[in-house]
Amino acid sequence: MSFPKYPAYKESGVDWLGEIPERWRIKPLWTLFRRHKLTGFPDEQLLSVYRDYGVIPKASRDDNFNKPSDDLGAYQLVQVGDLAINKMKAWQGSVGISSYRGIVSPAYHVYAPSHLECPQYLHHLFRCNEYITGYLANSKGIRVNQWDLEPQQHSRMPVLLPSFQEQTQIARFLDHETARIDALIEEQQRLIELLKEKRQAVISHAVTKGLDPTVPMKDSGVEWLGEVPAHWALRPLKYQCRFSGGGTPSKDNLEYWNGDIPWVSPKDMKRFWLSDTEDKITELAIQESSANLVKPGALLMVVRSGILQRTIPVAINTVPVTLNQDMKALIFDGERTAEFVAFFISGFERLILQAWRKQGATVESIEHEYVANTMIPIPPKEELVGIVNAMRAVEVKFDSLSSESACLIRKLQERRSALISAAVTGKIDVRNWQPPAGQYPAGDTQNRTEPEVV
Repeated sequence: MSFPKYPAYKESGVDWLGEIPERWRIKPLWTLFRRHKLTGFPDEQLLSVYRDYGVIPKASRDDNFNKPSDDLGAYQLVQVGDLAINKMKAWQGSVGISSYRGIVSPAYHVYAPSHLECPQYLHHLFRCNEYITGYLANSKGIRVNQWDLEPQQHSRMPVLLPSFQEQTQIARFLDHETARIDALIEEQQRLIELLKEKRQAVISHAVTKGLDPTVPMKDSGVEWLGEVPAHWALRPLKYQCRFSGGGTPSKDNLEYWNGDIPWVSPKDMKRFWLSDTEDKITELAIQESSANLVKPGALLMVVRSGILQRTIPVAINTVPVTLNQDMKALIFDGERTAEFVAFFISGFERLILQAWRKQGATVESIEHEYVANTMIPIPPKEELVGIVNAMRAVEVKFDSLSSESACLIRKLQERRSALISAAVTGKIDVRNWQPPAGQYPAGDTQNRTEPEVV
């Protein structure tokens, strides 16, 4: 579908807004909201301000690893209709009008409404691309990740206000169209999860049963492992590899941090083959700290991090690296054995994570003793290499399929953002829009057409 433009436009007087419809008004934000800080509500549900979702219950997501304070008395009350902002991430879109009552971090900014405008329209407006640019222009700080939205500047930001009837129509249009796009995105996300499950099933079978279905089997003695080929060795991991830990050179000594030796931390564990890192250290740092140089071909593993709630990130380093204290390197003598064990861990990720994780710890961590005593089946060298090569091919196949879905998700997200920006800034006129006759429900992805921005 395509949409007309408004009959006439005028200059907004704001660089990041450009032209706006002639009849639309502009008011400073302070005339619509007043900042307040209500504390002493520790029993309310915890809320978070997400870049992709706005203000939602923290418990509704499993990818937020920020630990709340033990004392929630200082957390701020957010009521339905309040504007909540993560002041350090406003420029990334962590802003929203809340549809929930709850509490947020003391570091957030919370504003109570003092207006009669349409809240859902304002929600879309404050989260559109143009306003994110505005937050960036009004944020200050030495480094990007430490920028704060300056409250006085923020209070003067212009708010675009069509008539209340238009606001309601724009919100109605965007709620409908973004629900359709979100359903398509969710469909692709489900496909990616199904591909992960299928990949894991293929790998777990190969690393415990081999590639020949006719070989004799034996009981492994491990309940979740079941039977393994009779000719495979089955020994604790501590007898098959050496463990090497890591350390963090002093951050105050710049001579340690201007080198070219990769220093691996959990944030770098995004690829199976690891050849580069965000941070690098010098030879001097290795000599004067607990950091050790690990030769290529080791199995690198995160042993302490919030991400251990869901997964065990593993990688094989292709260049010499050092590790931080949240990492371990497993060094094998056998050729390609590190790869085989890495596939073994990824094939039984959830079971192994449950077996290895130190329960009840303040920081999620993996217990070395549990890792060291884990029974690992290892095939003869030639067979091991064949399995590893086959699993590499499996990885390529599933990565390709997952990448296609991830690419489509990015395009849908871009289209969603563009549609919101176009509607709330008046680039398109949706005053006469109505849901198409016989429109399928938002959750039904059959025979749907995707919205087009003009």
